[in-house]
Amino acid sequence: MIHAHPRLAMPPESRFLLALWRRRAELADLSTRQEHRRLARTITRRRSRLDDLGLDRRETVKAIMAAPPTLGSAFGTVFAEFARRHGKARWGDKRPLYYQEVDVLLRLFPDAQIVHIVRDGRANVASLKAMPWWPYDSIGAMAQWSHAEWCSRRNSRRLPADTFHVVRYESLVTDPRPVLGELCDFLEEEFDPAMLQPAEVREIVPERKTWHAKLDSAVSTDRVDAWRDRLEPWEVGLMETVLARKLARWDYPLSGAGPRPGPVRLGRYAAAVLARHGSARLRWWQEARDAAAGGYPVAAQLTSGQQERARRRGELLPR
Repeated sequence: MIHAHPRLAMPPESRFLLALWRRRAELADLSTRQEHRRLARTITRRRSRLDDLGLDRRETVKAIMAAPPTLGSAFGTVFAEFARRHGKARWGDKRPLYYQEVDVLLRLFPDAQIVHIVRDGRANVASLKAMPWWPYDSIGAMAQWSHAEWCSRRNSRRLPADTFHVVRYESLVTDPRPVLGELCDFLEEEFDPAMLQPAEVREIVPERKTWHAKLDSAVSTDRVDAWRDRLEPWEVGLMETVLARKLARWDYPLSGAGPRPGPVRLGRYAAAVLARHGSARLRWWQEARDAAAGGYPVAAQLTSGQQERARRRGELLPR
């Protein structure tokens, strides 16, 4: 829907950003042209998921080399090239895992606007169970949804209204126009009716991603309650016990359809959630410590806002 807007580009998941961010100790210092070129070639290496963006490797390397020498500028240039290829003025990126990496995104792109989509946890678990790439069982999926909801509330509390925006999936598919209108207001863009026809730009998602087959169809609500037939009774019972307050917070009524869970499943769920919370807290602490330590700039310096921020911090670098 966002990519259907005439000014906004939203690529398929490339999934290179976080992986290379984790390697910033070896890649972030771009003080020499040699290191800058090494990063550009690492980003555009052959058989990478960047292939799905349809970009020419040589041209993308040249564009990265022409941008300011920071990680954020290099990453942003890739998406800017995708936007340019599609004749768009602005770009975005999407990946479910970003829900717990907002601090990283804002460190790389200080003027970024974050859109978080919330969906009924039961529908989310039912969907993940069918995904060939999902590595956990349904209890792991429940813990993941709980963790994502926790992160969303954390971000809502601490980020300004012009930085963080939440969209409720069920509201979006039930009546897309007002929800997309609010989204465009948040993005400071005019709503365009083309956003109501996302199937028209379905070609940006590779055909091999067969789990996105619904993109060929008009927006509908047929998956909103599909979880009722796709989840086992014990899964419904467990979710509606451990996530009752979270589901109610987003106006998802309980069905009461499943049995109360036993201690083994309750314990497995609790352990899975605590592990995710603990891992995220440790990573956030490490990220904050790293940011406070300073060092070579990592933030993008592509937009006027980014450049002004870098100038105020004394970090503005030449192109």
